[in-house]
Amino acid sequence: MAKTPKTEKTPPKAGDVPQIDIGLSAADRRKVADGLSHFLADSYTLYLKTHNFHWNITGPMFNSLHVMFEGQYTEAWTALDAVAERIRALGYRAPGSYAEFAKLTSIEDAGADEGDRVEGTDWREMVRQLVLGNEAVCRTARKVLKTADNAGDDPTVDLMTQRLNIHEKNAWMLRSLLA
Repeated sequence: MAKTPKTEKTPPKAGDVPQIDIGLSAADRRKVADGLSHFLADSYTLYLKTHNFHWNITGPMFNSLHVMFEGQYTEAWTALDAVAERIRALGYRAPGSYAEFAKLTSIEDAGADEGDRVEGTDWREMVRQLVLGNEAVCRTARKVLKTADNAGDDPTVDLMTQRLNIHEKNAWMLRSLLA
């Protein structure tokens, strides 16, 4: 009686990575990831600006703004990770350097030039800049949300909806201080 050869699957070799097949075309994944990279840059820039103002606030509004800024930058820090990981899940590299963020962000740095620095006692200017920063993040999120929705990328739509809710609320609360 002749033996039948065993048909064993060959184990994958190192470097054999399956192509991404999550129901989105590579072109759509690229468009969404590019938008998310801009959103990540805006979010990181706003995070850094908020943290800077937290450290440097002085004057009669010190305590309330110090606490408010801390709450906002702490929440933003956690959200940055979710955005970067979504870019990675789509198959692309997340930007992660100051140079990359500077190229991608729509938010001005609060201190890139000596004349642009906000002094610690100018709490109104700090709050004004954070209102503008949160609104810029909202505008970028809306663009990404539209791109993701057109691609059928529900997880990114959900992420951008959540971020919009947070940044619109932050802008409202900050703006209320200036009324």
